[in-house]
Amino acid sequence: MNSIRVLVVDDERIARDGLRRLLAEDADVELVGEAADGRAAIEAITQLRPDVVFLDVQIPEVDGFGVISAIGIDHMPVLIFVTAYDQYTLKAFEVHALDYLLKPFDSVRLGDALKRAKQQVLSARDRQRQGLHGLLEGSFAVQQRLKRLSIKSAGKIIFLELEKIDYIEGAGNYLCVHAGEQEFLTRETMSMCEAKLQSSDFVRIHRSTIVNRCRVRELKPWFTGEYVVILSNGKELTLSRGYRDRLPLLLAQQ
Repeated sequence: MNSIRVLVVDDERIARDGLRRLLAEDADVELVGEAADGRAAIEAITQLRPDVVFLDVQIPEVDGFGVISAIGIDHMPVLIFVTAYDQYTLKAFEVHALDYLLKPFDSVRLGDALKRAKQQVLSARDRQRQGLHGLLEGSFAVQQRLKRLSIKSAGKIIFLELEKIDYIEGAGNYLCVHAGEQEFLTRETMSMCEAKLQSSDFVRIHRSTIVNRCRVRELKPWFTGEYVVILSNGKELTLSRGYRDRLPLLLAQQ
């Protein structure tokens, strides 16, 4: 199996050292980072994208629940609380924590938590692979049929080759199609355009934006769970939290 990527968040160095030693005993675990305060934890989760986070509640800057709020419950990795206090147990499970380790704990207790975490991570990976395979299979089939887009603009019909389109943005019942230095305004809804462009090269990343993924040069994560999508021409677009499930399509290699 692929290794489980783990992040440890605790303000006490001794606690981090102890957890690191215990995690090192599991060959399936890769410790990708550590954080000693809440702000560093938010940055590490956003940038490192671990599978599992061991999170202390009482940490400086932003507490453990503040970290979850900043990332968003739906976007948090598998969460295991590690704390010396038991009064947070109920609240921990309200934010869908997988487990709650009360300090001090031994390798047996940690091993039990890790076993459950592995099962959850592997199940999520399987669901993601199956979903991505279905999306790409359907998208590429449509792409083989559709080579260009017809646009009714300025009293005429214009045919644009799909590969020349950078992105499409919507405003009400109108769309603006951006192709290099050219812009074409047409009366059509974003939903109608998305249905027409069921191609893996075009991904809806916002309620008002569809992007040609072949034009994407860089992705920058933000604390809010959104991404800045930078195109090859320097144009910056936003992948909103509501469309984060489209991220695998942007990351696909084909």
